[in-house]
Amino acid sequence: MNRAILNTEVQNFISKNLNEKLDKLVFKKSPFREVSMTEIVQQIEGKLKAKYKLHTWFNTKNIYYPPKINIEQTSSEVTANYKSELVKGKTLADLTGGFGVDSYFFSKNFEDVTHVEINKSLSEIAAHNFSQLNANIKSINEDGIEAIKNQYFDCIYIDPSRRHDNKGKVFLLSDCEPDVVKNLEYLLNRCEILLIKTSPMLDINAGLNELNFVAEIHIVAVENEVKELLWLLKKDNSKPHLVKTINFTKHKIEKFETNFRASDNIEYSIPKKYLYEPNAAIMKSGMFQAISENYQVQKIAVNTHLFTSDAPIEFPGRRFEIQRILPYKKAELKKNISAIKANITTRNFPESVDALKSRWKITDGGDNYLFFTTDNDKKKVILFCRKIKVS
Repeated sequence: MNRAILNTEVQNFISKNLNEKLDKLVFKKSPFREVSMTEIVQQIEGKLKAKYKLHTWFNTKNIYYPPKINIEQTSSEVTANYKSELVKGKTLADLTGGFGVDSYFFSKNFEDVTHVEINKSLSEIAAHNFSQLNANIKSINEDGIEAIKNQYFDCIYIDPSRRHDNKGKVFLLSDCEPDVVKNLEYLLNRCEILLIKTSPMLDINAGLNELNFVAEIHIVAVENEVKELLWLLKKDNSKPHLVKTINFTKHKIEKFETNFRASDNIEYSIPKKYLYEPNAAIMKSGMFQAISENYQVQKIAVNTHLFTSDAPIEFPGRRFEIQRILPYKKAELKKNISAIKANITTRNFPESVDALKSRWKITDGGDNYLFFTTDNDKKKVILFCRKIKVS
């Protein structure tokens, strides 16, 4: 950490050059003897990443930014704030502290937060930023597992990262560092609640096979993109796993929760008057039977994760009114969809969106929504729809 970067004239230069082309700026000579242009560009990149993802940091003076990969890997303020509200108490240890975003939000609900980070530079950066943010957080530069050897906390939070040598293999928690599966008993013996963040790539059933005492699974999406899976563990928990999904959108927050179970008794139907596409968090959960039961909607087919009803309802996802249904036949397609403007979605369909657009000369946009899918009779169909606007 080069503290000369925090000098007023350097900080002013960074702010004034936020809109410059960085690929050109990096080749210019630094106007400062103690700070290289490469270091300045790193600060600009970090600040630009923070502008939309971490506005508290962006709007705070003298924040020091690590390499952009550390900003990319950290939680956004939206997801960090959400997870901080899942747990409360006096003491919390963040064993994989990183840039410190999660630790900062946990500190709003805990009296004593310990930020543990094995990378010395990142630990120093986080500690400096906590002081700028007026956050009372203790920073420790140590291996997270070792750091808590003789301590006990109300909550331990850990965000294991996938080992680089496991690329291309099936993603398991035991493929990550720190190895939560190997150290699970050790961790649970040192806290009341263990909160684990994993990549959205992790299969939920695989996670449940590796973890004991899971009380809750939280699937967190932002603008219909799953960002995090959160596993809340309580030692000796024997109650059913509670699955909670949340999708933060510009217009509203979509929530759904149910007990984890197999979706094996779902009612199916031909497409009716209205069509529903669950948000990404629900898609990830696989809790389609619970969705069908809770909202009184029917699934179009076993592998077609779309729902339908005769009357419009509120629903955690996109809602459409079906205008007409066409069989996927060449003559029908030439007459009805060739060269039109429409928004295309495929669900349980053998051709990709790009292939369909290319073949039928369809351009993106407009008010038409076409769902290319397969019904419960295994027939390929096209659903012509109009989107129901958010009220």
